[in-house]
Amino acid sequence: MSPLDYTHILTKAVDELSDSQSYQGLFHQHKEGEPLPSGKSLQRIVELARSILFPGYFGNSTINSQTINYHIGVNIEELFELLTDQIQAGLCFGVENSGIQEYESPCRATSAKLAAEFISHLPEMRQILATDVEAAYYGDPAATCFGEIICCYPIIRAITNYRIAHELYKLNIPLIPRIITEMAHSETGIDIHPGAQIGHHFTIDHGTGVVIGATCIIGNNVKLYQGVTLGAKSFPLDDDGNPIKGIPRHPILEDDVIVYSNATILGRITIGKGATIGGNIWGTESVEPGARIVQRKSKDF
Repeated sequence: MSPLDYTHILTKAVDELSDSQSYQGLFHQHKEGEPLPSGKSLQRIVELARSILFPGYFGNSTINSQTINYHIGVNIEELFELLTDQIQAGLCFGVENSGIQEYESPCRATSAKLAAEFISHLPEMRQILATDVEAAYYGDPAATCFGEIICCYPIIRAITNYRIAHELYKLNIPLIPRIITEMAHSETGIDIHPGAQIGHHFTIDHGTGVVIGATCIIGNNVKLYQGVTLGAKSFPLDDDGNPIKGIPRHPILEDDVIVYSNATILGRITIGKGATIGGNIWGTESVEPGARIVQRKSKDF
């Protein structure tokens, strides 16, 4: 085949891919001053937040009690600038894609105010993350110290991303919270929607394959194992046959619940306080407080 023939093939592909019918719904048209949120910048935001929440374990490892104020100050300043930019991009994305304008205008001043509000919640976020570290440590006999939990355990990375994303989600910032939790999903295999509500002292042992849906409500002192799904049983449709969004469709787990590996719990059901759900259980009905749901034992096992 001659170079001329290749040119024809390439030109034809360009023309077909540039046709408006080809990219309908798949194309983001750039507008000056309205960039998309940046994955690279959001990754840096997560790194900065982790280094602020767990100083010395993430980010600069040479921090000591004499220099911590300086290092956190520098990181907070960078976090504020980056987050302001990304929130502005997220607000512009929300207006373009949903037509809903949550705030008066997605301007720099609005974005800076939201970034500052997020940063004001970091001390509270650190407090609740400390309980998550504690839950992981006391829930795993193999753990040797809190430092090992923070450095090594995927739940800490996943739950940190989730708690960051959840604060942004509560501020009604589009897209960015989901990107941040999906970063943790890629990193750890743990998929937590930023809209889920999760109490203190939460942990997931091992973690891989866990899915927690958008309208889940999880109480305090809850422990999950790998492969657990807290999902939706069905998707009600409107008169046009489209899924109805925004309705509660995922489980509620009350305080002190344990769910063992590969259990699947679906629908807006309640797992009562102190209940235990055994491995490989398929559950679509509510469970009484303190109940123990397990598979029937095989005679040959």
